[in-house]
Amino acid sequence: MELRHLRYFVAVADALSFTKGARKLHLAQPSLTRQIKDLEEEIGVRLLDRTKREVRLTEEGKSFLADARRVLAHSAEIIESVQRLSRHEVAALNIGYVADLFYTLLPITLATFQRSFPTVSINLFEMTCGDQFRALENGKIDLGFVGLREPIEERGLQFRSIASYKTVAALARSNPLAKKPIIKLRDLEPTFFIGMSEKAYPGYRHWLTTTCQQVGFTPKVLQDADIERALIQAVAAGLGVALLPDQVKKLPHENVVFRPLSPTVVTESCIAWKAENRSAALKAYVHIVKERSASLR
Repeated sequence: MELRHLRYFVAVADALSFTKGARKLHLAQPSLTRQIKDLEEEIGVRLLDRTKREVRLTEEGKSFLADARRVLAHSAEIIESVQRLSRHEVAALNIGYVADLFYTLLPITLATFQRSFPTVSINLFEMTCGDQFRALENGKIDLGFVGLREPIEERGLQFRSIASYKTVAALARSNPLAKKPIIKLRDLEPTFFIGMSEKAYPGYRHWLTTTCQQVGFTPKVLQDADIERALIQAVAAGLGVALLPDQVKKLPHENVVFRPLSPTVVTESCIAWKAENRSAALKAYVHIVKERSASLR
């Protein structure tokens, strides 16, 4: 099987017509029909049902069509990459991320990307979500792992939800509630909260307020932190509690315990990029992240 077989099949599948497909490919219809038949015989699967009146995709054909499009897109990216190399153009992909949150997919997807596009250099920038938004607007990064959906929509950026994480309550070990295996969110009403600053994490305060109001109270925020480690230190000092995605448990947290919540609260993680960014490397990487995140859900 060669790439041309995939192109021929996609052309027929898109048009659901051998005549229109042949016209698009500038081939004689009998030749196109023979090529599709050869493809089906080679893989041992019927991809198209043909009658005198219509052409329809089989269920196997629908699945094969999605894979064929992906392979053709991938091959086009590879060709573009080597062409840039021959023109001495070094492509780069600039990515922002939060070191301690929402980064599970980063090493996996970067490894996949580099295997496919070894000539594209990757630059990683550790940033808060707020800094990533500003870097996206200024064109300093191509894509950011930015977390919450609402601030992305407010800025008119393209985005993709890539994961959802259970939210945990972070409490000082000395807090009486820390003895409970599960914390009822409603029981946190009398407690002060430590939040993340709007500058560093746009949308966090709104998310926190909305989350608590769903169980009948408005949180009392004592102070905001710009980085997660500062927040953990404030919790450890007994200044208040915090609601964070369970990934934060990977941070050093002496004198801090993490407890699941009732009812369960989910924190969303998204990637974001500018619609007008036409970078081929960005397009390919977004595709890889979408596929990988879908396989992990």
